[in-house]
Amino acid sequence: MKEAEQNPVTYHAPGIYDAETGRQVCKNTFRQPLKYQEVFGRTIIELAEKNSRIVGITPAMPTGCSLNLMMERMPDRAFDVGIAEQHAVTFAAGLAAQGMIPFCNIYSSFMQRAYDQVIHDVALQRLPVVMCLDRAGLVGDDGPTHHGAFDIAYFRPIPNLTICAPMDDHELRNMMYTAQLDGKGPFVIRYPRGLSIHPDWHSEMHELTVGKGRCIVEGEKVAVLTIGHIGNEAAKAVERFETEGATVGHYDMRFVKPLDTELLDAVAARYSAVVTVEDGCLQGGFGSAVIEHYEQRRNEGQKVPTVARLGLPDEFVTHGSVPQLRSDCHIDAESIYATIKSLL
Repeated sequence: MKEAEQNPVTYHAPGIYDAETGRQVCKNTFRQPLKYQEVFGRTIIELAEKNSRIVGITPAMPTGCSLNLMMERMPDRAFDVGIAEQHAVTFAAGLAAQGMIPFCNIYSSFMQRAYDQVIHDVALQRLPVVMCLDRAGLVGDDGPTHHGAFDIAYFRPIPNLTICAPMDDHELRNMMYTAQLDGKGPFVIRYPRGLSIHPDWHSEMHELTVGKGRCIVEGEKVAVLTIGHIGNEAAKAVERFETEGATVGHYDMRFVKPLDTELLDAVAARYSAVVTVEDGCLQGGFGSAVIEHYEQRRNEGQKVPTVARLGLPDEFVTHGSVPQLRSDCHIDAESIYATIKSLL
């Protein structure tokens, strides 16, 4: 198609378009939240304007992750290293060793290629590299090669890493702000492809306490523990119970590592059952971390709740729309509601 030949970047992932004319079908974006990608792209510029040590790095996806905005505004501080994820991480480590604060933005599924570099070049030396895992979780029609299913499980065992995930765009900004502060060390922020939550995305940023979650709703009997954007599906399920006269707790854990064990202990003291929800694989993921903590508490003779885990199954998830795939994987609001109801 002529249009694709003339504009290969746009037509790498054009969305819906007219097959005869090549024209993209425009959507009504009035009062629509920004994509997480654009929130990242605008926020890194805002942070870099105040912190001269910040640089941006991407392996060949500047438009996909919106680092192109920084490349246009600050061309000497944003780098596209080509399809070389290993080099992107090592380059970031070298800059960090010289006092810079690199934001290394790599799609979750492609970060797998740089696993060795994360361990030896970044984590082992406790270097302040901020690894932004774009496309974490289900990505829709890009399919099995692009679903960011494994990042929590493959990063959680690595010492010195901080791993977090924002429930919305305001939280993403706060996590980015926190990550670039002195003394934070290697920092991983995972967020999904697609729209965030708030049309008024430009919130005032503040530091988060590393390893601390937050209570969204207090309830009785059952609590839902979530990590990242999928927490908004859980919120819909919890709201449904409220309309039915029941109260279910909801806690946004924010951090997978370090895990907020004080909050988990408080949940154990209040609730008889817990449902964990994550947009990642169940094996070794967020829910596994919760179970590991409660098993330790059980061995110490303490009361612990029953735990039901919801997440991606032990298979390569196929193509499909994100809502359909969430339903298939039982991490949509309806499935979360049904799981909670079975525990009440």
